[in-house]
Amino acid sequence: MSVEVEVVKDVTDEVVAAFGRLLPQLSGSAPAPDAAGLRALAGWPGNRLLVARVGGVIVGTLTLVVFPVPTGLRARIEDVVVDEAARGLGAGAALTREAVRLARAGGARTVDLTSRPSREAANRLYERLGFRRRDSNVYRLTDHETDHR
Repeated sequence: MSVEVEVVKDVTDEVVAAFGRLLPQLSGSAPAPDAAGLRALAGWPGNRLLVARVGGVIVGTLTLVVFPVPTGLRARIEDVVVDEAARGLGAGAALTREAVRLARAGGARTVDLTSRPSREAANRLYERLGFRRRDSNVYRLTDHETDHR
């Protein structure tokens, strides 16, 4: 079965339902966005919300974020998730390849992503697609953190 990837232009009930099914497989703490949230995400300047379909059914999603910084246009791949039932069919690779193609076509100098070490298959996929691990620390400040200055 082939994988088809598309950029979400219209947030339909199908897209909302797909996020309701997929996002819990990525994060146990983030609530799935509703239609208004998905419209805001898809319409945000610099964002491209991609979905992968197998047999016409949405089986995965990825968000490509492109933004300018003083050193050039950069891109990040965020929130990649493929339905557990569809893993191994090539949806993750197809989503990532299309995101890279769109980023390069838009002039991005680099495309970055992060992946938890425990996601071994995903990490192998990204390396197979040409991504290389950087010698860098990733820091996160959440809205629950205390200011310790």
